[in-house]
Amino acid sequence: MIRATAEGSHAVQPGGRRVLVAIIDTGVDGSHPDIAPNFNRELSRNFTVDVPLVDGPCQEEPDRSCADPADVDENGHGTHVAGTIGAPINGLGIAGVAPNVGLVNLRAGQDSGFFFLQSTADALTFAGDNGIDVVNMSFYVDPWLFNCPDNPADSPIEQMEQRTIIAATQRALDYAHARGVTKVASLGNQHTDLGKPMTDGSSPGLPLGTERTRTVDNSCLVLPAEGRSVIGVTSLGPSTAKTDSSNYGIGQADVSAPGGFLRDLPGTPQFRTPGNLILSAYPRSVALANGYIDANGLPTTALMVRDCKAGVCAYYRYIEGTSVAAPHAAGVAALIVSQFGHRDRRRGDGGITLAPGQTQSILERTATDHPCPEPRHVSYGNAGRPPSWDALCEGGPSLNGFYGHGIVDALSAVTLRPRTS
Repeated sequence: MIRATAEGSHAVQPGGRRVLVAIIDTGVDGSHPDIAPNFNRELSRNFTVDVPLVDGPCQEEPDRSCADPADVDENGHGTHVAGTIGAPINGLGIAGVAPNVGLVNLRAGQDSGFFFLQSTADALTFAGDNGIDVVNMSFYVDPWLFNCPDNPADSPIEQMEQRTIIAATQRALDYAHARGVTKVASLGNQHTDLGKPMTDGSSPGLPLGTERTRTVDNSCLVLPAEGRSVIGVTSLGPSTAKTDSSNYGIGQADVSAPGGFLRDLPGTPQFRTPGNLILSAYPRSVALANGYIDANGLPTTALMVRDCKAGVCAYYRYIEGTSVAAPHAAGVAALIVSQFGHRDRRRGDGGITLAPGQTQSILERTATDHPCPEPRHVSYGNAGRPPSWDALCEGGPSLNGFYGHGIVDALSAVTLRPRTS
């Protein structure tokens, strides 16, 4: 869909090793055979510690420790993101959108999938201080899905907490932006028009069991996706239809990218078939712990793939959502920096850089325009969704709530020639 192929962008610009892409996520399995060649151990960091209350007993983890090294992912989410961005062309498994770039693990997410303010702000600050060119952020800052500065449904302490999250997250985003970091984020999977949110039924996420339904409005922000200078990405299925669960919004969607769809292709006989989803790297230890492979390393589900070469086996999993759409856009951003960047004098390793605003401009103007569907009011009943999932696409072909400025296009981005068909 985005022409990140051997005959497409890879033939022109497969990415430069001097370009660094950081994955702010649950971690990256640096030993994965289809990530290790591009994995930057020197810069990778872990900014969080597992919390038994939300992550489970430490002694039950694969390494029996709450303090994981910076090359471990005990969730799988971050490794999948990293593979989509930069899995190398090595005859094994998959190739990433930018298969020659350096991959940096800036772990800020818990094994359970929670992302807290301190660790995410620390990761963004580190990215700004250490020459990172692009960061991928497929998460929202917990414990609030929507951060509201003065929602009357919240207590004064809760309001203060949300105002703090808004201010501190934006400060960290601004810090990274001023130091040359292009920031890409998933818009989320709550099937919500972020320009017209009405309810939030999942906050606060902690303490566990305290979530409640509250009324929200457009003053409430999903962060980091709705932060300044962040490229927000919606998710598409293989037919280019917006993924049923994908958030959207004419003021929030900057670009769109492949993210899979549980039931998108015409005639699909059942949900969650591989042809509708996104395949990327997955840690063997997590696959084994979740029962996705057996003790012999053989997949137990069609959604897991094993690929072996010269006695080395690597594992991959099919998933969907805006979390896997964002890294497609982040990979294209990395190709843009590789193609048009200049020497970064702040780095002593010969690194290159490109102003984030310029990177975003190229990403958006080379994206393929896509009009709203007709009718514009879309029902996802054929995917088994209730009317509350219906979505209204607003805007024109060059900018609308489902596709933003269009579907990212890797070949157009590195040649600066907009796609004509």
